[in-house]
This record gives sequence, structure tokens and C-alpha cells, in this order.
Amino acid sequence: MVAEMKTFQEQTFQVIDHVLGKDNNPPSPSLKRLEGKVAVVTGGARGIGEASVKLFVRHGAKVVIADIEDTKGIPLADSLSPNATYVHCDVSVEEDIEKLINKTVSLHGRLDILFNNAGVLGDQSKRKSILEFDGDEFDRIMRTNVRGAALGIKHAGRVMVSRRSGCIISMASVAGVMGGLGPHAYTASKHAIVGLTKNTACELGRYGIRVNCISPFGVATSMLVNAWRGGGCGDDDDEEEEELCEEEVEKMEEVVRGLANLKGATLKAKDIAEAALYLASDESKYVSGHNLVVDGGFTTSKNCIGL
Repeated sequence: MVAEMKTFQEQTFQVIDHVLGKDNNPPSPSLKRLEGKVAVVTGGARGIGEASVKLFVRHGAKVVIADIEDTKGIPLADSLSPNATYVHCDVSVEEDIEKLINKTVSLHGRLDILFNNAGVLGDQSKRKSILEFDGDEFDRIMRTNVRGAALGIKHAGRVMVSRRSGCIISMASVAGVMGGLGPHAYTASKHAIVGLTKNTACELGRYGIRVNCISPFGVATSMLVNAWRGGGCGDDDDEEEEELCEEEVEKMEEVVRGLANLKGATLKAKDIAEAALYLASDESKYVSGHNLVVDGGFTTSKNCIGL
């Protein structure tokens, strides 16, 4: 009895340390929430995607990192080998998506999880008025954010249907929950992802496939910081988005904290990765068609900020 109580206490403290983020070691086998699963993470070379890849691997998954940033994706996969591999993939190109899914199945024999994380912010300062609408930029953002997600759902769904099981997660945004939080093209793309999530959840549910999305508030990733640095573009393929200094990250986090409803906490990429982990795990086995908003209550407490 004493030994059983000691084991129970140790497991309890492990869970507490994991929830509080105090553990730097891999979870014990009993706590690995994705053990035996195979996941694809698009836009997985940095930012929220990188955090998700690391967390998924830590919880027992085999992960295929899909990105166009080979210089970041290859070293990341090597650092997590043999539990992660890298595939060059432009999500807006259907041939790339099809090859990505086929290679994943060829390597691992199955696909359990697709995290449609790849996306672009677009120009955050210029042409913000609808009166100066840039059709080319709109098409580019929709092609990556919406077409990319739809193609991912199509080809992941194709292999999941036969197994009558699977989980698909897409990256939306608080800009897809309410207006006034970003340029028109980006806002339209994120509303579209929420709608696409709900509609595909309706169709794929009959095959045991869950489809959800995540809507974060501002996270100081390199994409967001570079988008606001001098009014630049937050694109995954921007070669100028190389290094961020700690001061820039802290400055962006301070801006986000100033806008936030929930005080005393700072939203990090790891927090969104944890949300993705929940949706990818069996703990959410009856959650589908859901937009998981990770915003500290912002969208329920604010009207809009300057558009």
C-alpha cells in the first residue's frame, strides 16, 4: 500500500509539474498524449509550428515538418531525429500537399493528425483601407491561408477516411472571430478558415474524423514581429525574417499585454502548441467543429481596435 501511494504521488507531481511547465524532461510513457500517432505540421519550421512540432514529439508522436524554409526546417528535424522528418512543401500548391501526405503515409503507414499551421499575415500597414484594396495581395493571402488549409483537409481526409479516424486542426485567429483586428485580406482569410472548419467537420464526422481550429490572440513570433517592424509583410517565405532580438520580442509582447483583457499573463507560442496538443489528443475525442479561442477573453470584452 505504501509503495502504491508513493507511485500515485509521484505521478500526481509529474502531472502538476507538466501543467505548470516546470518539467524539462519528456513525459513518462503514461503521460505521453500522442503515443503511437503520426502528425503533419505545416509551417512547422518556426514560431507556433516549431513549438507544436517539439511538443508533439515530446508526447510520443512521429512528426513530419512541412515548410518552405529549408534552412530552418531541416536542422529542426535533425535535432528531433528519428521522431521528426522534413518535407519541403508550399501549401498553396496541390501537388506539394499531395506529395506531403503520400510521403507521410509511405514513411509511417498512417496519418492521424494534420495541423494546418502555415499562413501569412500580409501587409500590416499599407493599403489597409478598402478604398485602396490590392487584389493581388488579397489573392496571395487567400491562396496560402485558405486554399492551403482546404488542400490539406482534402488530402489528409482522403487517407483518414479509409481508416475512419483522424484529427485535422487549422490555424485561425481572433481576426476570424470579430472585425477590426487586422487588414481586410487577412481577416477574410481567417473567417474563411472558421467556416471551412465547421463545414468540413459536418462532412467528415461520419468517418470518425474530427476537424477543429484555433484562434489565438497576438503571439510574438518572428512572423508577427517582422510584420509590424517598419510596416513589413508577415510572410513565411520572407528571407529578411531571420533573427529577432530579445528586445523586439519583449516590445511586441508588451504591446499585446497592453491590449489584452487578461492581465498578468503573456501569450507564448508554447501556449498555442498546448491548445493544438489538446485538440490532437484523445482527450478531445468528442470535440469537432470547434473554434478554440485562446485570447484571454479579449474577443468577449472588446469591440475593436484601430483598423
